[in-house]
Amino acid sequence: SIEDVANFIQSEKCQRIMVLAGAGMSVASGIPDFRSANGLYATLDATKLTANSEQIEEIQSDPSYCLDQHLFMENPFPCLEVNREFILGVRERKWKATLSHRFVELLRTKTNNNSEGDEEGKLVRLYTQNIDGLEDQCEGIGHQRRIAVHGSMDEAECATCNASMNFDVFCDKVRSQIKDISGKDTTAPAESTPILCESCGAATVKPSIVLFRSRLPEVFFQNVPEDIKNIDLLLIFGTSLAVAPANSLVCRIPKSSMRVLINREAVGWHLGLDYETNDRDYFAAGDCENVSLDLMDKLGWLDELKPLLD
Repeated sequence: SIEDVANFIQSEKCQRIMVLAGAGMSVASGIPDFRSANGLYATLDATKLTANSEQIEEIQSDPSYCLDQHLFMENPFPCLEVNREFILGVRERKWKATLSHRFVELLRTKTNNNSEGDEEGKLVRLYTQNIDGLEDQCEGIGHQRRIAVHGSMDEAECATCNASMNFDVFCDKVRSQIKDISGKDTTAPAESTPILCESCGAATVKPSIVLFRSRLPEVFFQNVPEDIKNIDLLLIFGTSLAVAPANSLVCRIPKSSMRVLINREAVGWHLGLDYETNDRDYFAAGDCENVSLDLMDKLGWLDELKPLLD
């Protein structure tokens, strides 16, 4: 039960906790998601994108092609146009961290890890597959504690030479140079024009997100081997566990670790999760917000939660 999970978190047996987060963790913030029935892919009208007929056809058959590395190097506009509202919304802090983010923050600030000295807390690492950067609003998590497996929307870089561009400068260029395919922003330009890298001059500046068919950030590969050692509890929030290699964390942690999935439906059978016969696996059915609130209640953390929400 959830009560058992809460008791385990507070027990001496549980010293090292890892969190794997997916889109379900951010959904309550109202942030646009890509894959749901009214997500970005389902509602995309590819004919509005700045692209040739061949590219448009490809996007119509597979909307995720907008975020393909090869297409971006050939034509950066579809990626920037699809993400325009998202990029500018991140800059304006239009979306707020959710209760699930706050729960992870309290995991760090409200627990004592007796094996590593008290001040550290039991949270070893948050691996997030989300690109929204919402966890950065939670000071308690700490920048060095989170790894954005698929990169982050709140930074910008050139895909050709890897030089970074100041995020505010990038956003100003997106606002004034990239057209708004939703038609909501009346100040947007009618046509998109290239955003050029200040270092190499290529028109390949983009948010620091991992596009399809490109490599994950080195920081993921550098940290996983050390992080997975001696993990006592893996909390999995709101993910279908379909995307490698982030989903591999589920099978790479020690055989003795507890694994708890917080999600609307039970997933991960293909990775060896077995909620019916395996004592180490538990499925907390429901949306991430309700389950997180329930856990914080059982842990006695609601008083600490209130100031974080103000």
